[in-house]
Amino acid sequence: MNFIELLNTHWRAAVEIVVLWVLIYQIYRVFRATRGARILVGLAVVVIIFTLASQVLELKVIEWIIKSAAAILAFALLIIFQPELRSGLARLGSANLFSFSTTQQTAFLELLTESVVRLSKKRFGALFAIERSISLKDFESTGVLIDSVLSVELVTTIFHPKTALHDGGLILKKERIASASCIFPVSQKDLSDRSLGLRHRAGFGISEETDAVAIIVSEETGAISIVVDGKIYRNLTEDEFREKLEEIFITHGEKTEDNDPDELDREDSDPSAGDRDLVSD
Repeated sequence: MNFIELLNTHWRAAVEIVVLWVLIYQIYRVFRATRGARILVGLAVVVIIFTLASQVLELKVIEWIIKSAAAILAFALLIIFQPELRSGLARLGSANLFSFSTTQQTAFLELLTESVVRLSKKRFGALFAIERSISLKDFESTGVLIDSVLSVELVTTIFHPKTALHDGGLILKKERIASASCIFPVSQKDLSDRSLGLRHRAGFGISEETDAVAIIVSEETGAISIVVDGKIYRNLTEDEFREKLEEIFITHGEKTEDNDPDELDREDSDPSAGDRDLVSD
């Protein structure tokens, strides 16, 4: 009976605790792999130490300074974590859907798979960004506009090491190649694997700035990787690559929550080799 009375009296507090715990955990998941996380931890430690000291030692001036600086500190955190906040809001408002039919999607993804596998076999380094609900128009303008139907031959020609357009990213818009030799933002995230080069960092960067799906082919190993929603899937076989694309675009990105944003699904076949070539000159 006492338990029921306690529950009836304090159930709102229990709900608040659960909501706050979920919110804090989600914030932790978003920021833990970023450079800003170190700043946040440092600020939190300083604030906690000074707050405890002011309470225990009754340091009124320090206590007043901490309370007065709270609003300024909150504003400063918004500036420091602006890239992470923008990325999170972009993902929240995105819908992982193509505007064309499932049949068209399947044909497009099959052609894309054939193109990427061809690049992998030839060891041609490549970087793709597939536009979803957030426009990549700003990034298109950094490269050369193509506006062409996707084909294996054209993709192979673009990323051939001797061509002028191979150094940079290729943007795919629905069934067409929109632009090539584009410059993507390079992620500042702390990656656990130091063998990941600028191509992979650019894949992370475009995934953080937008909801685009990045595809990377390593020039050194031919390994195929996909970066989506801040997660990387590396060293994919042809079948695994095709299945992952279908999972993202046809089954609308169903995935487990166990994956860590910077966790690697598998190791490269050559752990000493990395994709260290530049995204653009």
